[in-house]
Amino acid sequence: MEKEIDKSAVVLKDEENVGVVQIADDVVAMIASLAATEVEGVSAMAGNITNELMSKVGMKKLTKGVRVVAVDGCVTVDLAVTMEYGYNIPATCQKVQTKVKTAIENMTGLTCTDVNIRIAGIKVK
Repeated sequence: MEKEIDKSAVVLKDEENVGVVQIADDVVAMIASLAATEVEGVSAMAGNITNELMSKVGMKKLTKGVRVVAVDGCVTVDLAVTMEYGYNIPATCQKVQTKVKTAIENMTGLTCTDVNIRIAGIKVK
């Protein structure tokens, strides 16, 4: 019997006797989102206009503003973040990149090759 593998998932182990372990791209995106928002100076993840409208209606998605591309065990993450006013953008982004890369690699065992950040806005207190 052939195994059907989801295209939006990464296969960690594919052994005949043990089975298959898959990590969905949404799981990697959620790890990245949570890690990024833990950094001081990051206000929130930013999504497109549809995501923003849906979250106001009550349908919140933790992976908004995150895009994950996984190929052969290597992950590239694109983040859109809203920063708080008064924080150094390059220093804060470097902390976000390090935290996201470490979180993904520690939790999934995948190699995170790139963490690209787009500053989508600044939140003024």
